[in-house]
Amino acid sequence: MNIFAASNAYISDSVLMAWAVLICAFIVLAKCADVFVDSSVGLAERFKIPKLIIGVVLVSLATTAPELSVSLIAAFGDNPEMAMGNAVGSVICNSGLAMGLAGLVAASAIVVKPKELKISGLFLIIVVVAFSILVFPDHTLSRWEGATLVALFFAYIIFLFRQYRGGPTEEESREADKGKEAAWPGKLAAMFAIALLGILLSSKFIVVCAETIALSFNIPRAVIAVTLVAFGTSVPEVATCISAARKQEGAIAVGNILGANIMNVCWVAGASAIVNALAIGTNEFYFMFPSMFVLVIAMLGMVWVKFRLTKRKGLVLLLIYLTWAVSFFFLFPPGS
Repeated sequence: MNIFAASNAYISDSVLMAWAVLICAFIVLAKCADVFVDSSVGLAERFKIPKLIIGVVLVSLATTAPELSVSLIAAFGDNPEMAMGNAVGSVICNSGLAMGLAGLVAASAIVVKPKELKISGLFLIIVVVAFSILVFPDHTLSRWEGATLVALFFAYIIFLFRQYRGGPTEEESREADKGKEAAWPGKLAAMFAIALLGILLSSKFIVVCAETIALSFNIPRAVIAVTLVAFGTSVPEVATCISAARKQEGAIAVGNILGANIMNVCWVAGASAIVNALAIGTNEFYFMFPSMFVLVIAMLGMVWVKFRLTKRKGLVLLLIYLTWAVSFFFLFPPGS
């Protein structure tokens, strides 16, 4: 911990070092994301669990660790707006940036199974609407409201496992049979854990370096807090989603984003609110929450049409996200 803190201080004092570490961190992140996806697919095949469920539950639980840690630290530190903004901003980033890039880099259209998408997509809409309703009256997520979101999350997990306890589809069973000689479960679990550690550590360095570089260009701190922090904590999802898309593991890519969004609302915001009630300013609420809803609906709508995410759809999502980021800069200038 002391070594990491010392390296943070050194990076913060040197823009050149920040650029060098940023490049190295992205290289490490890309490699770890590849291993992470491979081990996740291997675990899904070994234990005969549908890949979308692996993406929604296991991969998403792991890749939302940065959001959870940042929001919990902010909540403990009596910084509720940071905790709330991180959770909402991460949903926006996942829906627009991660899913958009996944559609663009995939060699062919990402195909998703209708049943699995409908279940997770419908629940995502439910929790986003519930989240907005709970926060709307006083722009605060109280402890009991946070507990309600956490309870919804556990109910969803239980439902998923009951829904799929009958095992994988015939197609996934054939895929699992082909990969039985690939690796032992222990090796897959070790690869999963090591890759996750690499993703989290490289993500931490990316956040520190990006903030140093942004401040050197006099980018407003308010913009950094809401956009860069949310992006930084979403880097694992973005990297994992892109890697999965390039490997033609569309179920992992889409499942990861759906699951990460659900967890950002129910788990990250909910658990942080239990620690300390979360609040958000009036102007921020009327900008952030409608933006979150629009991007979630746009993402689900793109994937829902023919249950495919094409390059053109990915470009549309990416443009929506970039429009949001630019508009935020103009709506919340320095000193506002």
